[in-house]
Amino acid sequence: MNARIPNALTVGRIAITPVMIVALAADSRRGDTIAAVIFAIASITDFVDGYLARRADVISAFGKLMDPIADKLLVVGALIPLVLRDRIGWWVAAVIILREALVTLSRMQIKRRGGEVIAAAQLGKLKTVVQLWAILLAIVYDPTPLLVDLVIWAAVLLTVVSAIDFYWRTYRGGGSGQPAAAPGATTTTG
Repeated sequence: MNARIPNALTVGRIAITPVMIVALAADSRRGDTIAAVIFAIASITDFVDGYLARRADVISAFGKLMDPIADKLLVVGALIPLVLRDRIGWWVAAVIILREALVTLSRMQIKRRGGEVIAAAQLGKLKTVVQLWAILLAIVYDPTPLLVDLVIWAAVLLTVVSAIDFYWRTYRGGGSGQPAAAPGATTTTG
């Protein structure tokens, strides 16, 4: 297997996100159901494409850059209609969207400068899982029960903590805008 299958799943996730947004914006029980199914399928493809890429050892630069962008489009695409429908607080969406925008811009800047894009850390992956669950539950439940509210709070907390972790791992090497070397690795400048 090559990187085409995982990358195709990433592109597919991007392609179905607008359908989910339209279904969620319809503000109907049927629209919520369609949005929940699409959101769940898109979320599953996120894990499948990563699993396939790692299993076949075909992790590509495209995948490292576009997979997180696809995740962010899916998350933001669901959050905005949920906020407009008063299903999630605007501040929850603001924290998540701000974090995702800043991290994405940082990744793109690193790539543009010729640096290597850092793959998501375990904390970032956990943040994504909890965010996806929180959003899916917010789509399914209206109003949200206490358990769903706790999952949403956990998603916000992990969003902030994972942002701090990303910037610490990326810029601890002196603020050059290049990723810091892995512990024990040697780097050369030229």
